[in-house]
Amino acid sequence: MSLAFDPTTATAPAAPARGGAPLVSLRNISKTFSNGTLALRDFSLDVPKGEFLSLLGPSGCGKSTALRIVAGLGEPTSGTIAWPRGTEGDPSNEIGFVFQEPTLMPWATVADNVWLPLRLKGQSRRAASERVMEALAMVGLEAFAKAYPRELSGGMKMRVSIARALITRPQLLLMDEPFAALDEITRFKLNNDLLLLWERFGWTVIFVTHSVFESVYLSERIVVMAPRPGRVFTEVRVPAPYPRLESFRTSPEYGEYCRQTSEALHAAIAAAET
Repeated sequence: MSLAFDPTTATAPAAPARGGAPLVSLRNISKTFSNGTLALRDFSLDVPKGEFLSLLGPSGCGKSTALRIVAGLGEPTSGTIAWPRGTEGDPSNEIGFVFQEPTLMPWATVADNVWLPLRLKGQSRRAASERVMEALAMVGLEAFAKAYPRELSGGMKMRVSIARALITRPQLLLMDEPFAALDEITRFKLNNDLLLLWERFGWTVIFVTHSVFESVYLSERIVVMAPRPGRVFTEVRVPAPYPRLESFRTSPEYGEYCRQTSEALHAAIAAAET
């Protein structure tokens, strides 16, 4: 099986890997900031329900901007975003967002940090307590419910951030380079834990990263973005089966997919420079 990058596919749209209507569909999204910076141009993407998708590209290519538009945290200058499968009420109610930094409240306990999204919806601490412990159990931190952020390691803080995103039981989990600041061992462990949760609960995940190796390990599909103005350059599919254990990281198959993805990324950068 040849995995070599074919530049003739570079302008192909990022189509869904699964059948049926996508969970979310972006069409010709462009975003210009107030300072005149064109962050995205004609960005189109369909994300099927249940897919693990990564947005891969160099810093400043608009990955985070695209993610924030999906989350409703920013408005596109032009283009449309649609939810073809339909949602009841506000689509943001079905979205969990994990930011680059844990952004925890230092004065609040772990449990109260996780409770925050339900608190903002008017749910009391007592009413939310079962959901809080359920979310903490998902990330292995139920024993730290009464701890404070200053007492946690960087990896544990990120787990709390993930639990906070999961407490609303979202259909779509958006993750903006959540493990970038962590050491390699912790990062690998959280990659593994994230995949186990995704397989167990069947969320749709859009994961932003600038790491070729992380994107290949996690994803079913990698959307490679060209530098600013950000746009879809091509995509790479990773059909390796799940669960993906440590043996996959050291396999020839993984190495080949990393090579293919790296070639696609370098081609995207080179195309933007010509």
